[in-house]
Amino acid sequence: MAEKTDPPVILGHNLWGTLTHHCGSDLHHHDVADGPDRIYMDYNATTPVDPEVVRVITDALTDAWGNPSSNYLPGLKARDIIYYSRDTIARMVGGKAADIIFTSGGTEANNLVFHTAVEHFRKSKTSAQGDMNSKQLNGSGSLPHIIISSVEHDSIKLTAKHLLKEGKADVTFVPVSKVTGRVEVEDVIAAIRPTTCLVSIMLANNETGIIMPIKDICHRVREVNKQRAASAPRILLHTDAAQAIGKIRVDAHELGVDYITIVGHKFYGPRIGALFVNDPGTTTPVYPLFFGGGQERNFRPGTENTAMIAGLGKAAELVSLNLAEYEAHFLDIRCYLEQKLLVSPYYSCLVQIFQLSLEEIRLILTAIFLAQTFCPTHAMYPFWEGDFRGVECCPPVGGCWPVWVLPATQTEEINLPIFF
Repeated sequence: MAEKTDPPVILGHNLWGTLTHHCGSDLHHHDVADGPDRIYMDYNATTPVDPEVVRVITDALTDAWGNPSSNYLPGLKARDIIYYSRDTIARMVGGKAADIIFTSGGTEANNLVFHTAVEHFRKSKTSAQGDMNSKQLNGSGSLPHIIISSVEHDSIKLTAKHLLKEGKADVTFVPVSKVTGRVEVEDVIAAIRPTTCLVSIMLANNETGIIMPIKDICHRVREVNKQRAASAPRILLHTDAAQAIGKIRVDAHELGVDYITIVGHKFYGPRIGALFVNDPGTTTPVYPLFFGGGQERNFRPGTENTAMIAGLGKAAELVSLNLAEYEAHFLDIRCYLEQKLLVSPYYSCLVQIFQLSLEEIRLILTAIFLAQTFCPTHAMYPFWEGDFRGVECCPPVGGCWPVWVLPATQTEEINLPIFF
């Protein structure tokens, strides 16, 4: 199991750009700020919108403006576009069209999953009181219990904390290994209670790029579900795949999850999202957050945003068609960046930490380095000045996103791992 001691401090963001001057390609290269020589290096925060996606969105705004709920021609055209996009997105993650529910973004999708898990637990417990082992449930409290990792995105972490604060759920925050940055399968299983209703672990971390063992976690949790089928509610399985889709292959059925969060602006699409649900409303529960006109089979009411859905569908299509090319490109430019950093006089204190066996469990667009002895603070200044002043994880005061977990303090020398 992962040690519960304080892990290393992260001083970077997995910044990424296309380094087109090296690659000789303008693939996904966009001028940033006021100069053509600037290279955008924060692709885990957001990606530029692919020109093909822009074209599809523009065409939909012009030609498919009808209400998709209408039965005359403009509405039918919009409805056809939505169905095509739904099917394309589903195929990208190994599902079918009926498994996709469109949302405003990843945050809404994540909130929908947590709301569903709590409601499903409550209603399952109420309807099965005669059959359920209430004594066993009361041993761990009557509230639904949720398990997440300690390094989840705020849309997961803060949602869980809100439910905890409001007395609507108990939450376990499973720490990651201080060696690998991964959540350990055994730690997740050890956290399960009779009242556990949801396990939600991100597929890839947005700052370290570490890929979590979702397939193994799901397999073990499903074994637990079989054992407790007659005595406790089913544990639902969710992964926020915002950082993984478009960078690695994601297949819902191979992973074994019930829900996958999909975020368009992380893979060259528009800023909307979708939630994959394995047979929503039948095999897997969905309880809507709000109510309205019945769109999205009543799972997510509200007139559909046809143009953005069209763009999301095109972005998903491009991922399905070009993932191998994307991966090769990412690997090429990551190697180039790492090699250049290692020979730069500014970064003589850095060494790569592939000896920690992270090579196979991190996204290929994440560069990872370790301060061999001491890393003078001034060595980081080039990342803190100019274009990098706005980067979340590299402010000049030494603040850091709590991934492994502690914010850095502004010191002259730092004897800690550094991640880019």
